[in-house]
Formats: sequence, structure tokens, C-alpha cells
Amino acid sequence: MDQRLNLPELDPKAFQVMLGIEKYLAESGLDKKLQELIKIRASQINGCAFCLNMHTRDALKIGETAQRIFLLNAWKETDLFTENEKAVLALTEAITLIAKGPVSDEVYNSAKVYFTDKELAVIMMAIVAINSWNRITITSRTPLD
Repeated sequence: MDQRLNLPELDPKAFQVMLGIEKYLAESGLDKKLQELIKIRASQINGCAFCLNMHTRDALKIGETAQRIFLLNAWKETDLFTENEKAVLALTEAITLIAKGPVSDEVYNSAKVYFTDKELAVIMMAIVAINSWNRITITSRTPLD
């Protein structure tokens, strides 16, 4: 597939806004492995090859295991993930698939057991950010590097 457009070249200001969200997330204190799990899971759901390629490599670099990455799309069927990770993965799926219905109280409250409101705000922004990146990258047909 040929790339349709290159956002950083065509609209550097818009690209910088997205990078600003990434800077916020990097400085938020949210666990880096958890951030990568969010990015990979949302990218799996959205079918974003570019982001899957990038974030699986990033996760491996910071010590995430290949086994957990391989089984991430079946996280409900394994004990490889902690309860707080499972709560975040459920929230990631609910927000990513929001067109199918609202985020349920059950999913939200499950995450609230493990995270403060401030942490949940950061988690929500991480989920929103990767969904935005997925949509930009898929629509632009950004090639793998």
C-alpha cells in the first residue's frame, strides 16, 4: 500500500499536538509496561500494523516478555496478567470499542479498585491517544519502518 499522506510534513502543528500528549503520558508516572500493554491491545483491536510493530518492539525493550505480548489478545484466558493489568485491559477494550456501547460501570469500577482518579485520568488519556494514533496511521497508510 502506498502512503496517502505524511502528517508530520503536511501539518506539523497537528503532529506536535499529538506529541504533546505523548510527552504528558511519558511524564505522568504511569508504569511504562502498562502503557505499552494499552498501546498494543488497542492497536490489536484497531488492526494498526504500524503501531503494533512499534509498540511490541518498545515493550520488549523495556522488559516485557514475548509470551505476554503473544497472549495479550487472549488476556482473559491466562493468568499472566495481574488483576490491575486486567482491569486496564478491560477499560482499554471498552473505550476502544465505544461505538458498541458505553463503558460499563462494572468495567470502570473494576479499574477504580486499583487506581486513583488521577491515575484513571492518565490511563484514559493513554487509551484515547493510542486510538487517535491508530486512526491517523491507518488512514494515512503509514508504512512500517
